[in-house]
Amino acid sequence: MKKKRIREIALASQTRIVLTAAIWLSLFAYAGRPLLAGAAAAGIAPAVAWIALVALSALGILPMLFRRSETLAQRTLVHWTGYATLAIFSTLLVLVALTDAARVLYWLARWLFAAQTWPLVDARALSLGILAAALALTLVGLVQARCPRVRHVAVRIDELPPELDGYRIVQWSDVHVGPTIQRRFVESLVERTNALAPDAVAITGDLVDGLLDELREQVQPMRDLRARDGVFYVTGNHEYYWRASEWIPALESLGLQFLKNDHRVITRGDAKLVIAGVTDPMGRYTHKQDPDRALASAPRDAVKVLLSHRPQTAEAANRLGAHLQLSGHTHGGQFFPFNLIIKRFQPIVAGLHRVGGLWLYVNRGTGYWGPPSRLAVGGEITVIQLTR
Repeated sequence: MKKKRIREIALASQTRIVLTAAIWLSLFAYAGRPLLAGAAAAGIAPAVAWIALVALSALGILPMLFRRSETLAQRTLVHWTGYATLAIFSTLLVLVALTDAARVLYWLARWLFAAQTWPLVDARALSLGILAAALALTLVGLVQARCPRVRHVAVRIDELPPELDGYRIVQWSDVHVGPTIQRRFVESLVERTNALAPDAVAITGDLVDGLLDELREQVQPMRDLRARDGVFYVTGNHEYYWRASEWIPALESLGLQFLKNDHRVITRGDAKLVIAGVTDPMGRYTHKQDPDRALASAPRDAVKVLLSHRPQTAEAANRLGAHLQLSGHTHGGQFFPFNLIIKRFQPIVAGLHRVGGLWLYVNRGTGYWGPPSRLAVGGEITVIQLTR
């Protein structure tokens, strides 16, 4: 019976692999129709074009196969190649689907109105147009991913002490320093943040996406990050994929204050501001999340800001009397059309929202994960300004 069970599990696993591969290839074949049309226009044999399309579909899975092996330089090459391919094909998939829907409606209208004089669609020209549009949109998405903009958000807090009026917190979230986001990107973030002269910097998780030994030099520019009251950091889920116990001391050595279900009290004259932070639920075995502990013993009359990677902590933060929660995690959907789909899975995707008496701000992400694209969902360095 045991051997039979093992065979059944193996067969089920093989079936899943075959089905997944079939769906993957089918999506690439559908999205790749403009490429086949382009190859035909260039006089390339159909067999060669199909072989190239299958090879491109294989490139898309390379990053999943080279996540923890090889050198950083090799992984960087593999990730850029694989994820850039996925970015182009995801754009192609959307454009091809939208174009097919438009063509069906056009043909239906042509038939319903017996409009035989309406011009027929030139399939090859349309395919080449789709291909050009996909390449252009992929480039736009890349620029938006590599150049996060500064977003200013005013948060009005009732009875904010005059001493804290105008207090500025610069937030980073989901930077994902790793194979495609490295030292130069971090240097740019540090320079741009320092130029904003923040009172405090809040980093709300998923800062890194790789092992400490290979990324140690890539995060070194953070040593130069400056804020009047300090740089505060909480973990996201990705830190726990890459040995958070090693990363946290290394980041603290760069000047980051890790808030492990803890808080700091900042004073301005007679006014007090509490910056608290909770760990991510993924760290349940080493850093179990505890919002109550994070705000325990905080001055009752203080303005309280909670840093939490996931927006879902907002209900607890509201219960505990926090005034503002800063979160990330969602990436705002990262790029079109996934920014529309994610709304079905995340109650709050991006921006400033009310949760009871609490203000919740969800950062769209300062970096990106996976495909180097932020089409229609640009990255952000957020300046949170407390106002009366």
